[in-house]
Amino acid sequence: MSYLYAVVAGLGLGLGLLVTLSSFTPRRPRVKTSTRTGRLRRLLDEAGHQRLPTSAPLIAVLACAVITFPIVFAVTQAVPVAICFALFASVVPWAILSWQARRRRAVLSEVWPDAVDHLRSAIRSGLALPEGLMELSRTGPEALRQPFAEFGRDWRAGMPFDAALERLKSRLADPVADRIIMALQITRELGGTDLGRLLGSLAEVLRENARTRSELQARQSWTISGARLAVAAPWIVVLLLATQPGAAESYRGAAGMAVLAGGLVVSVLCYRVMLRIGVLPKEERVLA
Repeated sequence: MSYLYAVVAGLGLGLGLLVTLSSFTPRRPRVKTSTRTGRLRRLLDEAGHQRLPTSAPLIAVLACAVITFPIVFAVTQAVPVAICFALFASVVPWAILSWQARRRRAVLSEVWPDAVDHLRSAIRSGLALPEGLMELSRTGPEALRQPFAEFGRDWRAGMPFDAALERLKSRLADPVADRIIMALQITRELGGTDLGRLLGSLAEVLRENARTRSELQARQSWTISGARLAVAAPWIVVLLLATQPGAAESYRGAAGMAVLAGGLVVSVLCYRVMLRIGVLPKEERVLA
């Protein structure tokens, strides 16, 4: 017992000395690993969910799969069919986020030329660049007022202009916004005096790009709709057939599971190929 007490006392003494020495050792600043540059974080930002944690889509994926499986199984009594539709349901949150990101990007691409025109008018009227940006929270397009209002609060709170612009860039999460903010930062650092002409040229380029892209997207919609219909139609037939006891029994066998697995692989590959054929070049946030 005395040996045990000696060991415990020695460990306690060593731990106490270690804690005492660590209190005198200067701590290195902990670098927090940011996930905002991750693919999921970027998708949430581009969809307009900057305050939504990255765990929310993962929970939604799991919830969709868990809810869909018992429903399909109750209808078909076939586990392989229920698994396939649970996998399809798990894709729904990603599809919704992607759709929201595309829709938000399309809306912003339409209003950015007007926002740039408002900013140019504010600067020509004698306002400084920060005040011109804050003016967009009152006179700018509705879709952009909230981010610029938050920029105004940051600026009035004493935040440096570059830091406030970086936070504005994160809130907007848009490739066009990245280019505009970068142009404003460069102009401010280099002391350019012809900011009005720069903004005018930028508004014209943005309008032409938005017009061309909208025409291409209208044609692309036919390809995407055809791809989705071609993938969904066979599986709707499978679901209807699986409601019959004889067909459900065949899907529960090894041959039926092999057919479902092969159909699932073919559907995914064909859908990806059709989207690849009809996809438009996506504007990447290279300056984010």
